[in-house]
Amino acid sequence: MSAAAPAPAAPPEYPEKIDAAVLKIAGVVVLGAIMSILDITVVNVALRTLQVDFAKDGVPLDYSTVAWTVTGYTLALATVIPLTGWAADRFGTKRLYMLAVGLFTAGSVLCATSTSIEMLVGFRVLQGLGGGMLMPLGMTIMTRAAGPKRMGRLMAVLGIPMLLGPIFGPILGGWLIDHYSWHWIFLINLPIGIVALGYAWFALAADRPHPSETLDWRGVLMMSPGLALFLYGVSSIPGEGGIGHTKVLLPGLVGLALIVAFVAYSFRPAHPLLDFRLFRNRNLTVAIITMFIFAASFFGGLLLIPQFLQQVQGETPLSAGWLMAPQGLGAMLTMPVAGALVDRFPVGRIVPFGLLLITGGMFALTQIEADSSHWGYLIPILFVMGLGMGGTMMPIMTSALKTLTHHEVARGTTLLNITQQIASSVGVATFSVILTNAFKDRPLVGQAGQYFEAVQTKGPEAAQGLVAQLPLVGQFLSQAGSDPQAAVAALGAKVADLAAGAYAHTFWFAAGFVTLTLVSAAFLPRKHEESHLLDDGADLDEVAPPAMLH
Repeated sequence: MSAAAPAPAAPPEYPEKIDAAVLKIAGVVVLGAIMSILDITVVNVALRTLQVDFAKDGVPLDYSTVAWTVTGYTLALATVIPLTGWAADRFGTKRLYMLAVGLFTAGSVLCATSTSIEMLVGFRVLQGLGGGMLMPLGMTIMTRAAGPKRMGRLMAVLGIPMLLGPIFGPILGGWLIDHYSWHWIFLINLPIGIVALGYAWFALAADRPHPSETLDWRGVLMMSPGLALFLYGVSSIPGEGGIGHTKVLLPGLVGLALIVAFVAYSFRPAHPLLDFRLFRNRNLTVAIITMFIFAASFFGGLLLIPQFLQQVQGETPLSAGWLMAPQGLGAMLTMPVAGALVDRFPVGRIVPFGLLLITGGMFALTQIEADSSHWGYLIPILFVMGLGMGGTMMPIMTSALKTLTHHEVARGTTLLNITQQIASSVGVATFSVILTNAFKDRPLVGQAGQYFEAVQTKGPEAAQGLVAQLPLVGQFLSQAGSDPQAAVAALGAKVADLAAGAYAHTFWFAAGFVTLTLVSAAFLPRKHEESHLLDDGADLDEVAPPAMLH
């Protein structure tokens, strides 16, 4: 007589209210989110400082070079996100979360010790490998602790660092740079990381690893170096003076070939690194195309604002951080409203309004000038663009995931996160190349920068001896009149106008790209569609946590 089959384990029961046990675990996740999101925003106001501090022979670095501190970090995020699910099953969520916090903290400290831009970019990649795991792991831990029915209320708690990061990150970064040095924007993560490690050890329950899917190592070895080589080739264009150079073509073409090979290969394995078969879902395809264009143009273009404020208008990093805050405030106002509207109206009737605000703001930035008013011009534009961002990202994510079945959501979430990170990297790299080339087309800016740097560091007399090596500066000063002080002031005003023109030129490209999102957004759903996120019979372990893009 055969033994009876064991009864299936009953699904876990969760209390209706948010209890103390869940809030204790939520505190761990919030700490990790604060570290990851703050780090992205504090670095934005430091780029101009890095250009000057890592100057070679008195010449500040090109923007396209220091932009790799952002591009390298986001590429590392994109690389590690699809590995997180496999690694959590293989090693357990608690151990992996603590490893991610440790990697991020160690990378932060190493960043602060960098003595060259190359070292800083390398350590930023290490930081990104830890930071990329923090948010997906945090969402997984919260879903298992709270259950799907309480996740909506918990997301309101977890959304706080996501909303406050763009507001206080630039301010904190500017304050640390102004009062201490750029090294402290990374050292600030050390005490937070130590507290997060101790808290995680205390609050998270030990879990047993349950290895499931095999890792798609071939996909990893094609996607990661492919993206890095392609973007390195693109970023080398300004330094080489064009596309037809070995330093541009060789890595660019090899990277492109690896990306194409990765896409073709990904249709073969049962569990690919990125499941491109999901693009059979029309809504997911349209949402991801819209997300890619939006993220590349918006995040790539917005990164230029702190640079403009410091380089052209002479603002300190702290004042530039304060001036960036209205963008975060705008997003904080519309993000919860958009989230509520998505449940009542089709996303195709919500997203275009947000995109129109962003497009209008980006076109307004094409008219930026050296003396553009803050309160009368820049702050209203940034606030309006923030309103647009808050009304765009959550509805696009919802549209992408809403019509997927429960076993597809995890892979769809991964695709969305990867899309946003890669698009941000592409946008930053592309616009940094455009801006650097715009400055090269205005050579007086570069020569005058060397002249003013010499005035500040060596004094006016020593700088005067440098004029012979800077023919455009010498020509301008000789034509500006006999009064030396008036001539130098006129040179400063002229350079500021030329530099503002370079930024305005770059914003034309950003505005053109973001306009394309209106085309793809026209194909988003304009009628209500049923959600398949929690089909009958869905196992809780198969339901992926919500995406948390940053």
